[in-house]
Amino acid sequence: MKKKLTLVMLVTAGALMTGMTSCKKEGCTDAAATNYDEDAKKDDGSCITEVEGNEVKVTGNITSNTTWTKDKVYILTTRVAVTSGATLTIEAGTVIKGDAGTGANATALVIAKDAKLMAKGTAAEPIIFTSVADKIVSGQIASPNLSPDLDGLWGGLLILGNAEISADAASVQIEGIPVSDPNGLYGGTNNADNSGVIEYISIRHGGANIGEGNEINGLTLGGVGSGTTINHVEIIANQDDGIEWFGGSVSVNNAVVWNAGDDAIDTDQSWSGTLDNFIVINAGDECFELDGPEGAMEAKHTIKNGSVYADGADGLVDLDDNSWVDMSNIYFFGVSAGQDFDQIPTVYACAFAAFQATLPDADVTAFFKDGADAFVTTVAEGANTVGADKSVFNTWSWAAVNGSLADF
Repeated sequence: MKKKLTLVMLVTAGALMTGMTSCKKEGCTDAAATNYDEDAKKDDGSCITEVEGNEVKVTGNITSNTTWTKDKVYILTTRVAVTSGATLTIEAGTVIKGDAGTGANATALVIAKDAKLMAKGTAAEPIIFTSVADKIVSGQIASPNLSPDLDGLWGGLLILGNAEISADAASVQIEGIPVSDPNGLYGGTNNADNSGVIEYISIRHGGANIGEGNEINGLTLGGVGSGTTINHVEIIANQDDGIEWFGGSVSVNNAVVWNAGDDAIDTDQSWSGTLDNFIVINAGDECFELDGPEGAMEAKHTIKNGSVYADGADGLVDLDDNSWVDMSNIYFFGVSAGQDFDQIPTVYACAFAAFQATLPDADVTAFFKDGADAFVTTVAEGANTVGADKSVFNTWSWAAVNGSLADF
């Protein structure tokens, strides 16, 4: 019986390629490669292999510079970290899918401290992170088989850096990653730290649970510095928060968070950047949960130019006494009884201005409490003069393509 080889190791990216028939010794680019086994068609970890088909199963950490191309579909079979000193480049139009898994087996892509992610999608060819259950291929925007409210099918994208955080130590472990994994550390002293470029990406169906009450966010930003570029991002159907910042100084422009299972926008540990031009649709808990410092470091962040369709959310804005945030030019609609802006922080001076809201009744104080009604103007639905510019989401975001932004 002839032996048929179906799996070969691609170790420079910590990956297994399916549908492969050979691994040529002359394909090895590392001069130090040893223990090449001609019969087994594999090597010790330095061989670049030939690939047939378009599916790449990524089974381990990425420890050297690696490029993922749009002619392949990359499947995360485990938690994959791009480790310190390595850069992962993802070509525009590439699709990345996460296997199902919970607990320590939850799949996710982690960009560790001192690593970089260069994920430069375009409006014509966004980069899509989704579940292995999704039949989407490069060139498609809407999933052909999954609903935009189906969550928890894999983990998410975590970017960790060396910028300042307000915690009980200068560097701590990010939530969603087991403490046994050193690639989960974030925080430091370099607020200009650069973790790469993230543009035109859509992250879908994530938020796998690694333990009781400990899910992975769609996009987690832990101690990410201002040298990092993040714009045109979409988070859809994440079981936990849409985007969560843990300290750091990175800014995010042009973001959509749709059907988050928990909070749409969550800030912690004195994040000091800006969120500018964003849309929130149907958060599961709060549209915004904005927390203050947890340690000695104190910094303020800014949230501006956003449109929020509250829909089934539990609340509008959840603040603490020590939240330190400026918010302006935000429009709320789709609001229901019981949803509210709960308090004005008292420890730090915050600036809230130019809120507009379409409300189900005339009592603004029932929705914007603790004196917050002073900076809110009620308007008829669609008559708002503040909010997001939705045109920047056209063509590349699922939310725009399926008509979910029509009322914004």
